[in-house]
Amino acid sequence: MTDNMLFYKTYQHPSSNEWVVFVHGAGGSSAIWYKQIKAYKQHFNLLLLDLRGHGKSNNMFKDMIANPYTFKSVTKDIVHVLNHLKIQSAHFVGISLGTIIIRNLAEIAPDRVKTMILGGAVTRLNTRSQILVKLGNMCKHIIPYMWLYRLFAYVVMPQKNQRESRHLFVREAKKLCQKEFKRWFKLATEVNPIMKYFKEKELSIPTLYLMGANDYMFIKPVKEMVQRHKFSFLTELKDCGHVCNVERPDDFNQHSIDFIKQHKTTYTA
Repeated sequence: MTDNMLFYKTYQHPSSNEWVVFVHGAGGSSAIWYKQIKAYKQHFNLLLLDLRGHGKSNNMFKDMIANPYTFKSVTKDIVHVLNHLKIQSAHFVGISLGTIIIRNLAEIAPDRVKTMILGGAVTRLNTRSQILVKLGNMCKHIIPYMWLYRLFAYVVMPQKNQRESRHLFVREAKKLCQKEFKRWFKLATEVNPIMKYFKEKELSIPTLYLMGANDYMFIKPVKEMVQRHKFSFLTELKDCGHVCNVERPDDFNQHSIDFIKQHKTTYTA
C-alpha cells in the first residue's frame, strides 16, 4: 500500500469470485461496516475502504493538500485501489454521502459496477439541509469543526434510537483534522448539481435504495427518483433513521445480500 493510495482491508472468500466494496460517508470510516462484515463474508469477497482524509487514510495525499476535493477526484481514489487489486468489477454498498461517490463511479466507469446498494442515500439536499450547509460554510473558519459536525449529526439523526449512529459518526469524525473537514464540507455544496444530473440520466445498473422510514431529510427525493428509474428499487426499513446499516443491520444485510445474489450474474467482468 503506497502513500497515494487509500487504506483498505480485504476479506477473501474461499470460493466466491464476487467482490463487494463498502464506501462510507463523510466523517465516517470503514469502521461503520462492523455489523455487515460477518454476514457478507459468508458469501462474497469484501473490500473496505477509508476515503481520503478519513480513518487510516488521514495521513495520505500530502501532495493534494493545496487542491480542493471533487467528487471526481475522490471517486478516482477508489478506482486506483480496484486497479491495484485487479478487481475488474464489483458490487458496491454505500451509506449517506458515500452513495453519491458510488453513483459517480458508475457514471465514469459503468463496467466496474455490477450493482449498487445505496443506504441512507443522499439524492438531494432539501431546504433545511441547504440552509445548514450554507450556515456551516459561513462559520467553518471560526467555529471548531466538531461543533458543526455534532450539530449536523443531531439534525440528521435526532431520535433516541439513532444515538448509536450519532456517537459512531462523531467518534470517527474526531479523526479528521480541521482542514480535512473543510474540504469535505465544501464538497457537500456540490451535491444538488451533481444529483440533478444523475436524476435525469439513469444507468442500467440494478440499484437498491435501503432507506429508514424515519430518514425525514432524504427519503422523499429517493422515492421520487425510484419512480422515474426502472432499474431502481426502494426498500423502507421501519423504525429506522438515516444510518440504516447500524440501526437495522439484520434487515439491511438480508435485503442487500439477497439483492446482490439476485443480480450477480447480470453483468460479467
